[in-house]
Amino acid sequence: MAAHTALAKQFGVTEELLDALYHIDTHSSLFTGSELAALRFAEIMTTGARDVDESLWDELQAHFDDGEIVEIATVIGLFNFFNRYADSLQLNPPPQGPTNKI
Repeated sequence: MAAHTALAKQFGVTEELLDALYHIDTHSSLFTGSELAALRFAEIMTTGARDVDESLWDELQAHFDDGEIVEIATVIGLFNFFNRYADSLQLNPPPQGPTNKI
């Protein structure tokens, strides 16, 4: 999350929204129904992919077509790969702040 949080901040994501991502259940009003479905899918796919059940699948299908669900799953898988890759090589995100450009 550290690298992705730093990247999100560089793209202008607010602290409020980043905090809400860590506490989705108590900040669900900040997200649309489709965003909540995708976020639940991301959490379950990340923590236990075999735990994606019919209820979640029905929720996803209420908001997305099959191609969009495949695309969401691909992005989740890609970001999980980035995390595992960086963690296994003990890579840290670059420090935040202004850079000296010449």
